Order: sequence, then C-alpha cells, then structure tokens
Amino acid sequence: MSLLNTWQEMRNNPVNVDRWLQFKNNKRGYWSLWIFLILFLASLLGELWINDKPIMVSYQQHWYFPLVEDIPENQLGGDFDITTDFSDPYMVTQINKAGWIIWPLIPFYFDSINFELTEPAPSPPSDINYLGTDDQGRDVLARLVYGFRISVFFALALTLVSSVIGIIVGAVQGYYGGRIDLFGQRFLEIWEGLPMLFMLIILASFVEPTFLWLLGLMILFSWPSLVGVVRAEFLRGRHLEYVKAARALGVGDKKIMFKHILPNAMIATLTFMPYLFTGALTTLTSLDFLGFGLPLGSASLGEMVAQGKDNLHAPWLAITAFISLSTILVLLVFIGEATRDAFDPRRSL
Repeated sequence: MSLLNTWQEMRNNPVNVDRWLQFKNNKRGYWSLWIFLILFLASLLGELWINDKPIMVSYQQHWYFPLVEDIPENQLGGDFDITTDFSDPYMVTQINKAGWIIWPLIPFYFDSINFELTEPAPSPPSDINYLGTDDQGRDVLARLVYGFRISVFFALALTLVSSVIGIIVGAVQGYYGGRIDLFGQRFLEIWEGLPMLFMLIILASFVEPTFLWLLGLMILFSWPSLVGVVRAEFLRGRHLEYVKAARALGVGDKKIMFKHILPNAMIATLTFMPYLFTGALTTLTSLDFLGFGLPLGSASLGEMVAQGKDNLHAPWLAITAFISLSTILVLLVFIGEATRDAFDPRRSL
C-alpha cells in the first residue's frame, strides 16, 4: 500500500503534473516516446509473430502449443520420440492430414536458417524474407527484432544499476564531504581516466562473454557518470535550512539524505538518464561490431553492422543496419531532449 500511496502522491503532485504537461507539449519527444514503446512492445511479443515454431497445432482433435512446450513428433504422425522439427516438410504434411497449423506472420527465428533459398546467401529481400538474409542464410528482420529487444534490455539494466550505484556514491560524497569526498574524487579521477572501451575489450577477451558477464563489466565503468551531478546537488543541499533543521531535530543522516535531499537531486539525475541509456546501447553495439560483445550467433545490432561491412555486395544489410540504428538513436535523443525540457524550471507552464 505504501508504494501505491507514493505513486498516487506523485501523480497528484502539481509539480509532476506540470512536468508531464511540459513533456507532452514537446510533440517531437512525446511521439518519439510512443513510437519507441510500440516498437519495444512489438519486440517483446516477437515470439507470437516472428518465430520458426507454430503458434498452435491441432492434430486428431488435440491442441498443442509449440511455443511453450516440446512436442514429440510421434504424437503428430511422425516416427520418432524426438522433438518435432516444424521446418521439416514431411512433418508439416503429416500434421495437415489430420489437423492444421497456425504459423506466425514471419516463420523464422533469429538463428533459424532458410534452407530453401533460390539465391546464394546473403539473398536480397523477397516475399519470404522481407529484409533478405545475411551471409549465413538467417532472416534479417528476425535478427533485427530480437537484436533490438536484447539491446534495449541490456541498456535498461545497465542504466538502472549504474544510476543506483552512482547516486549512492555521489550522495555519500556530497553529504559527508571532507576526506570521504577528497579520496572519492581522487579515485574517480583515476577510474574515469581508464579507457573504457579498451578495458572492456581486454577483459572480454579472457572469457566467453555472456549477457550477465558483459553487463557486469560495463557497470564497472559506467556508474561514475552520475556521481558528479548527484555530488554537486548534495554539496549544495546539505547547507540548506531545512536540512540543518532536520539535523537539529535528531533526524538520522540516512533519512536526511534519501528523503529530503535526494528528491531535489533526482531532477538533474533524471534528465541525464535517457542519454545514459543511449550511451549504453551504442557501447553494446560497438562491442558486438568488434566481436567482443554478446556470444557468437546472438541477435545483436552490432553484428548486423558487421554483416553490412563484410558484405558490401549486399547493400540491403548495411541499409537495414543504418536505418534501424539511426531511427532508434534519433528517438532516444528526442525523448531525452523532451525530458530535459520537462524538468527545466525555466520552461514551466
């Protein structure tokens, strides 16, 4: 109930209402947010419309759902007790003899290969592969959708975790000051002086990177981005009268920091977060392009860029990568600009 009450208080707060109206007045950022959310929702539901498994199968008056269960082929008219390969024409024929199949709109997964290509891979766009295939015969549209989804998840997780760490470190430095702030700043100067991309490449070359491993490595180098902003707000806020009054009344440091000062510091923090999100997405794309990102074969935007570079005779690969990345980054920049303007007190309604 406390979280619900907090959410209702935020919604009914006139300041937050004013910020939301200011955000809506920025039509470019407002519609960019809706477009981005629609694209992300479509990618979340990717298994329902772009997959190499049927949505539903009916055989001898029994219903099966291959998306959520493995079905032995001997239950569908096959000969063996193994998982059904729905790309096998024999199995499709057997099922259609005593039932029917509902296929997704695009019958390819991000790692499925089209073995019925009429041209050598990479093949151009066709009525089967709408954006063509890459040099391994994989559907480009399927890899774009799933690559977009995993990139957004990665950037979102990196932004949230890095922001939490950066806010805590900046709050401690700014509130206590003195030696804590002095040694903290010297450490940050050394840490931020490290070449992040090269360090990530070196560390990622020691082990086979996974989603969580790569996320942990990038968190190590991305959390200082918000420390300076939060530290400055806490250095200013700790000398304000209401903070001194709370301290005189015996309120604990933790409560003063995170209940009284932090809400004011969050204004500057929230305006930076869309740009942190954009930076996280482009960093992952860069690592994937260089071959030090997600595991080999994973759907990723960086791998699509690499495909375009390696196959200049197939221009649809480079065009798809360029248009998709440009669209995503432009949408995120517009959202960031609208968020910045919404939290700018000089632009209040």
